[in-house]
Amino acid sequence: MKRSILIIALAVFGITASNAQEFVQFGIKGGANFASFTGDDYDSESRTAFNVGVLAEIPLADKFSIQPEVLYSAQGFDISEIDQDNIVDVDDNIEYQLDYISVPVLAKIYLVEGLSIQAGPAFNFKVNEEVDNAPLEDGGDTDVNLSNTQDFEVAGAAGLEYKFNNGFFIQGRYTYGFSDVIEDSNIHNSVFQAGIGFMF
Repeated sequence: MKRSILIIALAVFGITASNAQEFVQFGIKGGANFASFTGDDYDSESRTAFNVGVLAEIPLADKFSIQPEVLYSAQGFDISEIDQDNIVDVDDNIEYQLDYISVPVLAKIYLVEGLSIQAGPAFNFKVNEEVDNAPLEDGGDTDVNLSNTQDFEVAGAAGLEYKFNNGFFIQGRYTYGFSDVIEDSNIHNSVFQAGIGFMF
């Protein structure tokens, strides 16, 4: 099922790009993630991590484009804070790291020249799950693979972007996972993103 969705998404992207190839712009982007879990009677401390990847902008009208992306998105949450006054050589938090290959497919509407709003679905494939008791140093990683953690997530993303004439852009985005992170848990991924990029 997941493979079929990815193949269909890539095929649609390829067909659309081939029909508008003289107008398509490709780019790279990266930035910070502020990720947590949210749900009924559930709240977690935010994990500060990163996202990085590639994107394309496919114009379909004067002020309307489709923007598919493929990102590595580091998510999860901070498990706890540790009192460094009593513990030596330990970072000030422990992280539950739940990382994805994320494939957003966003509608992009320009409000004025350079400034656009973006919204659309994101299809997220889990690639890493571990607990790190020293997230600011090498080591401390413990792989985990909870049997009821979902390998695939459907999410929704929305945000703002400003693109300069030289191709450099800045953006902010919020992504919310519609699928349960853990099966039948009503716990969902919640990620604020801030980033920069460049369109070639």
